[in-house]
Amino acid sequence: MSETPDASTASTTRHHDVVIVGGGAGGIAAAASLHRRQSDLDIAIVEPAQDHFYQPGWTLVGGGVFTPEQTRRSMRSVMPGFVTWHQTSAERLLPESRQVVLGDGSTLGYRALVVAPGLELDWQAIEGLEESLGSHGVTSNYRFDLAPYTWSLVQGMRGGKALFTQPPMPIKCAGAPQKAMYLACHEWEKQGVLGDIEVNFHNAGGVMFGVPDFVPALDAYVQRYGIHKRFQQDLIAVDGTAQKARFRVTDGESSEEIETDFDMLHVVPPQRAPRLVRDSPLANAGGWLDLDAETLQHNRYPDVFGLGDASGTGNAKTAAAVRKQAPVVADNLLAALDGKPMPSGYAGYGACPLTVERGRVVLAEFGYGGQLQPTFPAWLNQATRPTRLGWHLKAQQLPFIYWHLLLKGREWLAKPQARG
Repeated sequence: MSETPDASTASTTRHHDVVIVGGGAGGIAAAASLHRRQSDLDIAIVEPAQDHFYQPGWTLVGGGVFTPEQTRRSMRSVMPGFVTWHQTSAERLLPESRQVVLGDGSTLGYRALVVAPGLELDWQAIEGLEESLGSHGVTSNYRFDLAPYTWSLVQGMRGGKALFTQPPMPIKCAGAPQKAMYLACHEWEKQGVLGDIEVNFHNAGGVMFGVPDFVPALDAYVQRYGIHKRFQQDLIAVDGTAQKARFRVTDGESSEEIETDFDMLHVVPPQRAPRLVRDSPLANAGGWLDLDAETLQHNRYPDVFGLGDASGTGNAKTAAAVRKQAPVVADNLLAALDGKPMPSGYAGYGACPLTVERGRVVLAEFGYGGQLQPTFPAWLNQATRPTRLGWHLKAQQLPFIYWHLLLKGREWLAKPQARG
């Protein structure tokens, strides 16, 4: 392996007006919004992957609603034709010299940088998990190849013990651990076997959901399905062959480890910013991208912006957040290039369609500080209650919005707010 250049030895081999690190939802949406505002902008995207995934759909794959292929398209088919696509990884970010070091050792120079590499699923943080996944009843909807196994387990289970875990925050789509559980329970209820299955929700946190307004609706389903809530319990080890899981239970200042058996274990792994961000000058103390929460401009490097899951802002890490962030980044980045004040603000919007049964969703929409930000009038979607409209949006409209609006820079219901 060739040695990665440092700031003193890296030589710029290509310049662009804007370099975007990441070809996921955030990177492509930001590129599309920039291009719609200034079509002659020279934009590059650095992204090594050959596939692009609609990750919110994996919950529905695990619930038997979608097929895996409905959530995957080739990266080439979604990469905008107006960008230069560097099909390699970004290895280092050198904001002092305005450079991005690529995996082949070459570098890109930029006038402005957009950092949107997503986050990292830390499977290795749980002892024994990686070797257990995909067998012995151990699964996770957080992986494309495992979501079908979730549905297979749900269909085959007629009795026993099912565990669903949630790690410490932050994670992407904070409701996803529960969605997997509710869809499984609804299927077991429909098949008449729910009473023979002990369902446990092991949550490293202390509440069902971080925004209190939505908890009563969720608790009603917890009671309906007979789910046992196990708060302050963090999964630390899995023995797939023996079908045993070990948790660290925290109670105030003390903690202990407990072990429990299972027939099905749905795991959500701990999550962190990618090494690219964690080991760069752009990281905050927690390793996330250090951004101004309103403008999405970096707090120390004014020519750097960011969006998506790697950001250290206090919003929910969802694709819906990216829809609102991309136009803000586009407006503010162009203003920065022109030496003008930041015109647009992001209020922390995120949406988590909490799929509580097949056919009903609690459409949780909120911003910074848990402030409710419903898209539709309260009389239409009842804001904090499960509705069929929410299901229709989740299962039918949101995939269309993702592929045909978000990734194309069509900012329907996503126009940025003016600051001040």
